Amino acid sequence: MPWRCAVPESPESKPDSSSSDSLALPSPLRTVAAHISPARTSPAHISPAHITRRTAFKLGGAALLTASAPLILAQRGPPGLTLPGLTLPGLKVPGPASGAPDRLLAPPSLALVTLTRLAYGPRGGDWSAWAALSGKSPGDKLRSWLERQLGPAAIDDSACDEKLSGLSTLNKPYGQLWQEHYAGMPQDKKDYEVIYQPTNETRLASILRKTYSERQLLERLTEFWHDHFNVDPGRDEQIPPLFGDYDRILRAGALGNFHALLVKVASHPVMLKYLDNASSSRGGPNENYARELFELHTLGAENYLGVTRQKDVPGFGQGQPVGYVDEDVYEATRAFTGWRMNDNLNNEQWQQGVGKDGTFLMYTPWHDRFRKLVLGRDLPPDQAPRQDGLDVLRALADHPGTARYMARKLVRRLVGDNPPQALVDAAASTFHGARQAPDQIAQTVRVIVLSGEFASTWGGKQKRPLELFVSAARALNTDLKPSFDTTGHVAWMGQEPHGWPAPNGYPDVGAAWRSSTTMLRAWQTMNSFARSDNERWRSSVVKESGGRKRPTDLADFWLMRLYGYKPAALRGVMIEVLSEGGDPDAEISDAGQLEGRLQGAVSFALMAPEFFRK
Repeated sequence: MPWRCAVPESPESKPDSSSSDSLALPSPLRTVAAHISPARTSPAHISPAHITRRTAFKLGGAALLTASAPLILAQRGPPGLTLPGLTLPGLKVPGPASGAPDRLLAPPSLALVTLTRLAYGPRGGDWSAWAALSGKSPGDKLRSWLERQLGPAAIDDSACDEKLSGLSTLNKPYGQLWQEHYAGMPQDKKDYEVIYQPTNETRLASILRKTYSERQLLERLTEFWHDHFNVDPGRDEQIPPLFGDYDRILRAGALGNFHALLVKVASHPVMLKYLDNASSSRGGPNENYARELFELHTLGAENYLGVTRQKDVPGFGQGQPVGYVDEDVYEATRAFTGWRMNDNLNNEQWQQGVGKDGTFLMYTPWHDRFRKLVLGRDLPPDQAPRQDGLDVLRALADHPGTARYMARKLVRRLVGDNPPQALVDAAASTFHGARQAPDQIAQTVRVIVLSGEFASTWGGKQKRPLELFVSAARALNTDLKPSFDTTGHVAWMGQEPHGWPAPNGYPDVGAAWRSSTTMLRAWQTMNSFARSDNERWRSSVVKESGGRKRPTDLADFWLMRLYGYKPAALRGVMIEVLSEGGDPDAEISDAGQLEGRLQGAVSFALMAPEFFRK
């Protein structure tokens, strides 16, 4: 596949050297690099009783630069977060034993684990809502929360719908999208702003739904499937008008049956165009889609056996080979010839029988009708033309290797970068056993979420840039305007929604997101969220503080709001910042001082490594 991009070491974009602030540190941290030194950062200087607000910010910078343990430093480094002469107590991140699942930190609470991994971070009222869930134990409350989220249609999401009401293309039927945003315009005078409107609105809606939707687990799984069945809208100009409909089928199938979703993806013109199957014919077969179908969508590269002959693969004689080989890909390519779309807009004579409505078309003149052999299954000649491809999709969806691969990806997304094998096996067993069930995916997610591994691990994953942005907005009850500037800022952070060019989707492990540019832009964004004068979005940390004015009360309130617990090191620094070195129990009477100090303290809490963990 000559156009396929290699996965870069990190997903960042190159900083714009012409921009004066593209790599600027947030204002509280600008002088950190110049001022941190062993002599000035000895443990004695870290005591909250002895540091000034200026030093607190420097130490906060040091904490961020050295304690971003799942961020910059290797997760499996020595215990403790240190620089020469600097040790930050209470921020220890021990590494797991080789081959063991990640258990970097004791989970602060099951509520935080749930609201951070299955939702996009806690909002102000989520802690009390969790406490009100049925059941006495945290495990009972998790089950109550999960079962509600597994039935998203029953959850009232009208407030989020109101946020989306100005995005006019989201509810347009497929035919209307095709006609109004592509086919209906002169083909020699295309308006690309109109063509890309459905994609741009889908990207913005993705951010707004993650921030405001009550159906948080649905949003998590929709994002997962977008990464799994990744499509770059910029690959072909006929993709952007229809991308909103592609999002709808992934959203509708996110908790359903994998095979049903696989068939819808395979036959959607967006995927047909993206992986070139729309032009694959018996006279010119294109293996791009078939290759990614095996390697990324179903069995995964872990089940690829190379150039071995089909008949030499163990299990072939029983009709269930343990993996796939290149011959399977070539034969599957033949099975999907003729799967294309009705896009004969210029009435070319050589495309007789091809319509103009942009829908899926099984184009018989292009289909290879002869016998095929895929995964040990004989596909006889002259089947109904579409049946060949459907047989391949069924064989792949039913394969035990697909169950293992999909289980591993789901566990990696919901638990940790190094999926515990026992949990992968349990999830794979459910995935395979429920392969005919309409709620196969939901059943598998339930097994993962109710496992001991889910409840007992913390810090084995870090938030990606989009998730970091959304979780800050949720924590501060930020008013995000439905503006495309919001999408642009998230793209500047390094993760534009639906913007990954290669078929493998955005990376799902922390190592892919550790870079100086990504971190600096993340810190800048976290710093800006607490600022009431930020023109992009509006937050009011003073209003959200509910009239509290004492530094100790404010620090405790915001730590509980953000984390559901009070990390000792963070609490000490926040109190010092809020009190300016004075009495931590004395009220801040001046409104301007209250706002300024509070913005600085909350910004610090958002930039701390605890906020990046999950």
